[in-house]
Amino acid sequence: MSESPQIMLVEDDESLGFLIKDTLDAHGWKVHLYASGEKGLTAFHNGIFDLCIFDIMLPEKDGFDLAIEVRKYNQQIPIVFLTAKNQLDDRIRGFQIGADDYVCKPFSIQEFKYRIEAILKRSSGLAATTNRSSILKAGNSMLDIHNLLLHANGEDTRLTYKECKLLQMFFRHTGKLIERDVFLKAIWEDDGFFVARSMDVFVSKLRKYLKNDPALKIENIRGVGYIMKDIGT
Repeated sequence: MSESPQIMLVEDDESLGFLIKDTLDAHGWKVHLYASGEKGLTAFHNGIFDLCIFDIMLPEKDGFDLAIEVRKYNQQIPIVFLTAKNQLDDRIRGFQIGADDYVCKPFSIQEFKYRIEAILKRSSGLAATTNRSSILKAGNSMLDIHNLLLHANGEDTRLTYKECKLLQMFFRHTGKLIERDVFLKAIWEDDGFFVARSMDVFVSKLRKYLKNDPALKIENIRGVGYIMKDIGT
């Protein structure tokens, strides 16, 4: 897949946050920076990420609590703690929560970059060898994220990357209204008029792909966003 890995960085130190973002962006990855635990959690629910980097001492919700919330929804996404809390008990707690790495401040930004690269490679290899975490179900359909494949009531459709990302958000939030701006910023990173029109075309395609599954229906809430209903439940 040619798309750059999407990395969530939650760090309230603005200078350090931008240093990490600039370094990792320059490596070809896409870093989304948030300054509080609550903002990070909201972004996680509304977006699609390949790796999370959390400071621990954050406003509103600390990094440990944020990781616990993320793990409720996704057991596989790599999580890296980046923090000044270097006591043994803190490191043990981080790994017990499910951290893939625990980096103590101060640290070498170059070493940190290679740590992230190694974790992304391991994560990519795991995704290639198991599809358990990449299968989402709704209605009578299954979405195979890593193979970009939709199984809709017995009929298979090969998806483009953006079609799959859009459908993934619908599958993860079935029955919930998702605002247009959330879709546009999470997938296209742009909420301009022409991009919005492009998204409408994508949604029309998804409706056609799901036509064989009468249990699923994507509705347009005019002026607000979209909701995919599972009328079979």
